[in-house]
Amino acid sequence: MGGQSKKRSSKSKRRQRGRTEVHDLVGLSAEERMKVKMQNRARKKTTEKYTVQQLLEKTEEYLDSCNLEMAQLFCQRALDMEPSNLEILDMMGNICMELGNAEKAEQVLLKAVELCPDEGHAKYMCLGQIHCKEEALKYFQKGLQIMIDAYQSQPQVSGAASCPDKMEVTTKDISTAFCSVAEIYLTDLCMEEEAGDKCKGAIEKALEYNPNSPEALQLMASYLFSMEQPQEGRVHLLKSLALWLPSMQKTKEQIPEQEPSDLELVESVFPPYESRITTAKLLIEAEEFELATEILEGLLEEDDEVIQVWYLLGWVCYLQAKEPDEEEAFKDSARTYLRKAKKLYHKLRCDDSPMLEHMEQLLGEVGDDEAGGESDAEDAPLESIQDDFVPSSEDEDMEA
Repeated sequence: MGGQSKKRSSKSKRRQRGRTEVHDLVGLSAEERMKVKMQNRARKKTTEKYTVQQLLEKTEEYLDSCNLEMAQLFCQRALDMEPSNLEILDMMGNICMELGNAEKAEQVLLKAVELCPDEGHAKYMCLGQIHCKEEALKYFQKGLQIMIDAYQSQPQVSGAASCPDKMEVTTKDISTAFCSVAEIYLTDLCMEEEAGDKCKGAIEKALEYNPNSPEALQLMASYLFSMEQPQEGRVHLLKSLALWLPSMQKTKEQIPEQEPSDLELVESVFPPYESRITTAKLLIEAEEFELATEILEGLLEEDDEVIQVWYLLGWVCYLQAKEPDEEEAFKDSARTYLRKAKKLYHKLRCDDSPMLEHMEQLLGEVGDDEAGGESDAEDAPLESIQDDFVPSSEDEDMEA
């Protein structure tokens, strides 16, 4: 009887799982149903046949192929088997960060902090990214302390700067961490007492550990512009740009047809998209209009649905329209970019009202004669944003 009872219980559990899986598929597209089925199948396999080490190897395999969902699945199974394994906790925290699940990432990383508070800087740097203001600063500073201690205690291998794999913590890591501290004082804590001095001190430390850090040089430029020292800021900005822009230009020239995967490679090697938007803003402030335009046009090639990029292109053309020789040509370009920015703003339901007000002000000044206004912008299909694009001279040459 006992055996029969266990069989019935087992069958009941299988039926329940089957009903759950069917319920999970209701309302999904064919592609989404296939994805859920693959994940369920993988979950069953992990339960049946993988060791923790094998699960971690599979996690790494999926991370290498940028399949974060499957990586999370295998990593979670490893964590279920060894919930106090620091390596797995750090890995899961990073995966959750990449997936945008800050709540889960924080939960996992705080468990790692509880288990090992004075070793492993990565968890503190991730927690700093999740939080803001004083809380973020606390985590960044703790991570920095651990990094510096680890750097000073590890054997200083000859030529280690050129072989960072031989070192647990590199000067580049420490420089990046000081940049994170500086950014907090430049943004969230900019109104705090002595915020300027603390920001500058953190940037100087970043440059001390890595004098050729494009990030640190750009941050110093931002700081100097904010302190109304534009000439000094321009020097640091152009030095930062010289460290990566020529290589990016060369890389893009070697990609004749830019597939999405190729553009992802460019983004992974050079400053991220948001950082390059900041670079363009600073170049506009430094009146380096041609460089700003080059960077912004490159950003459009990677993603043409970022409102801020269209808006900044409109702004830089508006500023150039003040030059008498090319006034009308730049006015036309400014109108084109700003109209696109406004259409995209309404289509994507953006809520940055100061940016919209500035766009409308600039359009008024360059003589926007397009009828219809806001309602037309809301109704226009997103694809039509490309319809009124004024081709560059390069495009016209190709057509000829």
